[in-house]
Amino acid sequence: MFTVPLSARSIAPSTDPNPVVRNETANSVQPQISGVKKPISTAIVYCEANFGAIDGKTANGLVRQSERYQILSVIDSEQAGLDAGMVLDDEPNAIPICRDLTSALTQAGTVPDYFIFGMAPATGMLSIHERSLILEAMSHGMSIVNGLHEFLNDDPIFEAACVANQVEILDVRKPRDKKDLRMFSSAIANVSCPRIAVLGTDCAIGKRTTATILTQALNERGLKAVMIGTGQTGLIQGARYGIALDAIPSQFCAGELEATIVEAFEIENPDVIIIEGQGALSHPAFSSSSFILRGSCPNGIVLQHAPGRSKRCDFDNMSMPTPASEINLLQTFADTKVIGLTINHENMTDDEVSAAITQYERELGIPATDALTRSPERLVEMVLAAFPKLEKLLPAAA
Repeated sequence: MFTVPLSARSIAPSTDPNPVVRNETANSVQPQISGVKKPISTAIVYCEANFGAIDGKTANGLVRQSERYQILSVIDSEQAGLDAGMVLDDEPNAIPICRDLTSALTQAGTVPDYFIFGMAPATGMLSIHERSLILEAMSHGMSIVNGLHEFLNDDPIFEAACVANQVEILDVRKPRDKKDLRMFSSAIANVSCPRIAVLGTDCAIGKRTTATILTQALNERGLKAVMIGTGQTGLIQGARYGIALDAIPSQFCAGELEATIVEAFEIENPDVIIIEGQGALSHPAFSSSSFILRGSCPNGIVLQHAPGRSKRCDFDNMSMPTPASEINLLQTFADTKVIGLTINHENMTDDEVSAAITQYERELGIPATDALTRSPERLVEMVLAAFPKLEKLLPAAA
């Protein structure tokens, strides 16, 4: 049985030479365009009682792909002693899971550069214990990577700890100052290459993973594809272009995403732009998908669905929508078209995945695949079928 959430599964690291760098003064993520790659930093990832689970998606993603950090270990007392790769996908990756901070430091043999909070709880806030643990990590001389909605640089206690221990805190989700936030301008109309959004029927369903695999597959085929990150995990991993969309005031969400896409288009001159999705348009708990549709004005959508998931993530009283109903909603809400369906195979056997692919292709009339258990070439074919002009841009030998 496949039971690991798609967002936790293995993806190959990107070879992009220009990772995102952080403006330490403004705490905002900016694209690096100088071509100079910062030395990779070492890090311990904290994911107590959540590694391999949905709320541990930041840790899951980091041990599978990170351009910015060398992950030395994961802290999760419930799985201490195991190999992180074996927990995620039955393949060892030599990243040990440790019981606590003390054992993680002992295992490292030195003080790592960063302590990364690797969970994404629904509250977006730290518990009292977690606050104490982060302060302890700072006392050892480790800087902090924080992807929560709680901005630690605004807390006098953490501010003092930074000064006392000569470390820094990176509040990944903290947006630009309000005076610098951008509103929608319609400049997205000047982006002439296809823009494809990877959206889903639920949250934590693997949209970022599929978007990453799709971007890599297109690049490997010879097309220049650029991915736009829209969440904290992608930014921590080292996404070159992106924003933490759910931390931006709603008035500016579409404009900030539009401006980021325009910047990527002008700097990179790509053949295709892939936009990572957030939440689900049909999910009443999230508005991010609507801002992605408005800000990116996608020419096409790849829809991610988990056939083995009967209830919404974290909402046991809400049934999952069907792909057909989500497609109808998306295409009614925006002037776009769903070009393909990708499957999250949690709680499914391989035979069940094959049957689902056949069923959805017949019912929906669009190509379907599993980005992880099937060849990435199927994703490329999905895009080429929807945008045949891209065929002319492929290398002659392809």
